[in-house]
Amino acid sequence: MGSLREVFSFPHPVNEYAARTVATIVAALAILTIAFDLAWMLPVLVYGFAARVLTGPTLSPLGQLATRVLVPSLNLPYKEAAGPPKRFAQTVGLIFTATATVLYFSAGLAAAAYSVMGVLVVFALLESLIGFCAGCFVFAQLMRIGLVPEETCEKCNNLSSGGA
Repeated sequence: MGSLREVFSFPHPVNEYAARTVATIVAALAILTIAFDLAWMLPVLVYGFAARVLTGPTLSPLGQLATRVLVPSLNLPYKEAAGPPKRFAQTVGLIFTATATVLYFSAGLAAAAYSVMGVLVVFALLESLIGFCAGCFVFAQLMRIGLVPEETCEKCNNLSSGGA
């Protein structure tokens, strides 16, 4: 499995199609959670986002399913996308699912929790269906105004200009 440093790192670049596949599964699981009041799924989703933030697909069951099974089975090509914005987007997903979990289990606010999950569904569907990553968009704006460290900006810019 590699050293701890290798395990707890986020890939750069990432496969855009793998990210979109994970978003599709997240959207489906979140919809099922809301529709059937599957509150037990909230901490499962939190784990998935936390695992992807910390390790990319390495410790994420959905990440492994997407990268090792679904993308190859669907014969989807490898399309590079910058890793740092995708990690930021996963962090936003973690915040949303953690907030929903706290609202549901600690505050007893099921409707509020599922409203937060509904917003997550919208953004996951945007990513999966049309390839619009809202977290990546926000990340780009943070880069533009200088809130993202220069070395991170260089990684993203090198990828978009043909470098790795």
